[in-house]
Amino acid sequence: MEVDSGTVVPTPFEKVTGVTGPAESTIETEPRMPLSRESVVRLPKLTGVAKVGVRPRVDAETSVTPFTFSGENPALTQRREKLDALHARGIEPFGGAFETSGSIAEILEKFKEGEMLRAAGRITAKRDMGKSHFLDLRDITERIQVYFHEKEMDSNAIEIFHLLDVGDFIGVEGICFLTKTGERTLRVHKFEVLAKSLRPLPEKWEGLQDIEARYRERYLDLLTNDHSRAIFEKRVAIVRETRRFFEDRGFLEVETPILQTIAGGAAAEPFRTHHKTLGLDLYLRIALELYLKRLLVGGFNKVFEINRNFRNEGISRKHNPEFTMLEAYWAYADFEKMANLVEELICYLAEKICGSLIIEHRGADGEIVRTINLKPPWRRARYHDVVREVAGKDWFELSSEQRRDRATNEFKLEILPQLADFEVTHHVFEKLVEEKTVDPLFVTHCPKELVPLAKQNAADNSLVDVFELIINGVEIAPGYSELNDPLVQRQRLLEQAGEEKQKIDEEFLLALEHGMPPAGGIGVGMDRLTMFLTGAESIRDVILFPLLRPRKP
Repeated sequence: MEVDSGTVVPTPFEKVTGVTGPAESTIETEPRMPLSRESVVRLPKLTGVAKVGVRPRVDAETSVTPFTFSGENPALTQRREKLDALHARGIEPFGGAFETSGSIAEILEKFKEGEMLRAAGRITAKRDMGKSHFLDLRDITERIQVYFHEKEMDSNAIEIFHLLDVGDFIGVEGICFLTKTGERTLRVHKFEVLAKSLRPLPEKWEGLQDIEARYRERYLDLLTNDHSRAIFEKRVAIVRETRRFFEDRGFLEVETPILQTIAGGAAAEPFRTHHKTLGLDLYLRIALELYLKRLLVGGFNKVFEINRNFRNEGISRKHNPEFTMLEAYWAYADFEKMANLVEELICYLAEKICGSLIIEHRGADGEIVRTINLKPPWRRARYHDVVREVAGKDWFELSSEQRRDRATNEFKLEILPQLADFEVTHHVFEKLVEEKTVDPLFVTHCPKELVPLAKQNAADNSLVDVFELIINGVEIAPGYSELNDPLVQRQRLLEQAGEEKQKIDEEFLLALEHGMPPAGGIGVGMDRLTMFLTGAESIRDVILFPLLRPRKP
């Protein structure tokens, strides 16, 4: 029945294209919607009177051409046919707003027998028992069971109900009751089709078995894989609690440029782009550091930023081209104070998110495969000492040729010919120390060649006052006593740039020449932090939409 906007017209029950209820009905329309159609049905008084609505589909002049599906998957064809059937009954399969009594978790909390509540979610299961039908509705918070009975539905309502599939979104209004098994259930008094799913979902217990499909179609992975969904819920909490941690300690959160004229702050290959209006070649930033230090010059004594970095380099279990970093700088602090801060941060997150300082990683079978003990104090050791532990006490007394030979022949490491001597040592460190360290380890006092932006050690100018925090076989956080001497900084950057002098960030050096207070700084890889707190084996498991090659046509 087509009616003018705002009109309420009684109509015989048998003419209603509604959803549930064998009793009297009315039709209502939304205000100021010309030529609309909406049906409302009432249930018997014994269930508590409430409405059942159908959203207006199209106006009188609109026509819908049915889909055709030659050669298509039968499951897809069947769903599209159901879509056309909904259209034919004047029902809009892709509805609008639906007022609920809260999230499904909140509805379960306020559940009280006999009360009327409204819920919306995706159908994740259907159980038909003759004329009784049970559906599971789920949102990200929880699942609730809803109940339909055909004795309380007219023929049109039954037809509409049977056009629903697992995967569809519906809104329901119903009376709370407990089943014989004690399960909290809504006896549906009204329902509305909110979105028709045109493709079937993966089986709940099988989920997406193809690893690449899990990354490419993350939305399906989240729907069918509770473990995956839990990881990303924890990631959200980790970022939120990290912000809270720093704000509670007086740090200011800031935002700095992603598009930069010089890719500075790290030794990495940047992504290049071009600004047409300015005629300017630009880079996506590879690090947050240099702009945050400008803020120290400007008088911001405690600053932090959580944001994306981009590096045009390899992809591995530990590396993704775009990744999330936390960097924080604290005026008048040093690397030891920053080590205390990052230890406190990670312990805070572990207790807040995981409920313990003992982190257990489990395999696919649920068995514990690794245990990480975060109980402080964490071990701190010098770089040279941990290298000697694995490479021999005489390692630093050997000639560069002897070190290269031992790394290649005794340790069976691949040492590229172009690697400098300090890089050979660092490769040994990465393979024999970093990758084999599970519990937290602060490695301090690294060679200055490795960290050109850190302050030299007062007792040994070949070293810098830094730490590298290793947990679970990867670097989680570096920390520095920041270099604030502009002359030494310029020399370090020139040595790092080699013949590519255009890579020197003169604007940063100009800021430094105006005076930067002594400071400590840290960088924390939020993706890797999430990996070890959740037990994820790959960085792609903690990034919602990791970079993948386009799907082949």
